[in-house]
Amino acid sequence: MASPATVGLDPVLLHTLVQKIRAGEFENIHSLLIVRGGKLVIEEYFKGADERRGEPLGTVEFNASTLHDIRSITKSVTSALFGIALAGDPNRSIDDSVLSYFPEYKDLRAPDRLAIRLRDLLSMTAGWEWNEKLSYRDPLNSEIQMDTASDRYRFVLERPIVAKPGQQFTYNGGCTALIASVIERWTKMPLDKYAEQKLFQPLGISKYEWLKDARGTPIAASGLRLRPRDLAKFASVYLNNGRWHESQVIPEDWIEASLTPHIQVDGNLQYGYQWWLWGNSQGSDKPITWAGAFGNGGQRAWVVPSAKLVVIVTTGLYDAPEADTVVRQIFTKYVLPAVEG
Repeated sequence: MASPATVGLDPVLLHTLVQKIRAGEFENIHSLLIVRGGKLVIEEYFKGADERRGEPLGTVEFNASTLHDIRSITKSVTSALFGIALAGDPNRSIDDSVLSYFPEYKDLRAPDRLAIRLRDLLSMTAGWEWNEKLSYRDPLNSEIQMDTASDRYRFVLERPIVAKPGQQFTYNGGCTALIASVIERWTKMPLDKYAEQKLFQPLGISKYEWLKDARGTPIAASGLRLRPRDLAKFASVYLNNGRWHESQVIPEDWIEASLTPHIQVDGNLQYGYQWWLWGNSQGSDKPITWAGAFGNGGQRAWVVPSAKLVVIVTTGLYDAPEADTVVRQIFTKYVLPAVEG
């Protein structure tokens, strides 16, 4: 482990940040990891209340071996697996109709639904009516309704269509569930087993948990539990054009496509392929400022290409409205200013 100063990071500012977290000025932070230029320079763990996808775990003393919910960062992992599987067959295309991979739903094969492509799932622009703005403890939340439906894929595919594909962003875990099902149909493997073979083993990730629904299907939108240092490995692959050490783990063109803005969300916030992106408006030839894999409760994996920086934060602020503000302050008021020059 290197010291912050050796990679051009302000050690005083980062020490101040860690002390403030330990003093409780930032609520219920569980871990903070910073990697610059491939060198881990900050790896701090704290104590706090935690849960396992809604199951209370009490107060946990976190360390480098503790698994943590990454919630919707799971979506970014699922996207990576899609890119790997897509490259495995030249006959596959992100412009394929989603319904072409779900022949069992013949009654849904109307022109407006056949027009929804795989790329629309990846960018969450499928055009279905969907509401994940409600708390995930609310049974009216669309993802919760999907999880409890007798047929989760039909539940998503038959949603009312309220926008043309590719034109309107709506945050939708159902899109990710369908992506995962397509991966499984392509590879003839459960999602978690495919992940272990194609992603986790190449990255040296041996300890993980992928929670499953009542039917035994890995929850692709929010079910993965990783160690923060393994999450840092995953994020680092996106900083290094898909490579981990000497291996090309994720295709380079998939990394580029994933971190390219495909839809405007709000202001400078855009969306790639299951990654949040911050930068100039869509269509600009300037690079993004950062890419983020985000999960409920303040789970964050930031990638800052221009600074060769990866930042991981895990917290216990599940469903808390202040979670985004808390972790954003860590990133924007301490970590980014610590990048000297």
